[in-house]
Amino acid sequence: MQIINIDEKEIGKNHKILILLVFPLSIFMCGIVTWLIEANFNFNSILIGLKDIISSPTTLYTDFLAVGGVSSALINSALIGFFNLYFLRKYKLRLNGLLIAAFMTVIGFSFFGKNIFNIIPIYLGGFFYSKYQKIEFKDIILSIMFGTALSPVISQISFSGILPLHISIPVGLIVGIFIGFVIVPLSTHMLKFHEGYNIYNIGFTSGILGTVLTSILRSINVEVESANILYTDKNYILLFLLLFQFIFLIVIGILINKKCILSYKSILKYKGRTVTDFTFLVGYGITFFNMGILGLISLAFVLAVGGIINGPVIAAIFSLVGFGAFGKHIKNCFPVALGVSIFAIIFHNDFSSTNIIITVLFSTTLAPIAGSFGFFTGIIAGMLHYTLATNINVIHGGLNLYNNGFAGGLVAGFLVPIIEAFKKGEK
Repeated sequence: MQIINIDEKEIGKNHKILILLVFPLSIFMCGIVTWLIEANFNFNSILIGLKDIISSPTTLYTDFLAVGGVSSALINSALIGFFNLYFLRKYKLRLNGLLIAAFMTVIGFSFFGKNIFNIIPIYLGGFFYSKYQKIEFKDIILSIMFGTALSPVISQISFSGILPLHISIPVGLIVGIFIGFVIVPLSTHMLKFHEGYNIYNIGFTSGILGTVLTSILRSINVEVESANILYTDKNYILLFLLLFQFIFLIVIGILINKKCILSYKSILKYKGRTVTDFTFLVGYGITFFNMGILGLISLAFVLAVGGIINGPVIAAIFSLVGFGAFGKHIKNCFPVALGVSIFAIIFHNDFSSTNIIITVLFSTTLAPIAGSFGFFTGIIAGMLHYTLATNINVIHGGLNLYNNGFAGGLVAGFLVPIIEAFKKGEK
């Protein structure tokens, strides 16, 4: 893989941490502002909202903006951001593209699905796994961060009423520890299935594990169904928050690399297949600039179709932006998103609906297919992704937050061997 000549300012590890700190810090500040506006200095409102968020089953789609209120959802997201930054700082991890993607994804999904209660058991499970295998915990933090895709399992068992709380909460915590223990070896193995053409690899892994866990729960007559609790109000604080964050990324990119606008085309030549770490290949300046551009385009798309900025939409945008550091750019994302959009139009879907918006945005997990096999193949991948992503959540009951990563893994595992078979035939 070709590495371009990187001409940018050297930024230390602490400065990179500070750049990431801007995201949970700005989210926290918006949470405080919203609390002052909506709750009139009533601190109990935040605590009640956080309690509602923590005690909800959190299956897809449980929007914390609707469950606990905007201020509490923002505070929850900020707390999870600070929590993960603590580990990045404590273990002095190199902030590469995949780590940036993981951090952004975790923050995004803390608006629906992940809370400060249901992610901790998975981290504990990962810690126990590292001790069992006699490896450094810092070597698997990345997989654990992504592995919190299955955090709804903990909440579902703990708070769905299937058992008394004094029994269900310990059982939920134990299951969460088990998930954290097995997610690392499973994710390594599952990568072979789609050969790196599905960027959200842990989403595929979590889909498999989530399906197994859902089947076990259903076999003992525990009802596991997706939810549809969505925030439906237009909120300009959320809009301005996202605008600020993405413009911040663009400005930081330019400050680090003054030539990043002229050099931006250099990132477009990469196919995006795992592993494509833009921080290593083109530097942090162009990487942050690319992330900001993807964020603004995603936000413009949501507004153009009349969508609502709610929890799932924020998660989809943040995931796309995060992976702008690890494989995604406008050239390889567009064909796949177009494929989903074409099928959405053919089947007369409401483009302003949250389900269609997030399917379009999350479908870019298949960007490597468009990057590797061309524009029209990317469109086909997007069409297939639409058919799977809008139907597959029934088998894991909404326990896997990365539903589109699961669908993307199946599409890649199905489509890529067929494409390569035809290519061999041409030879």
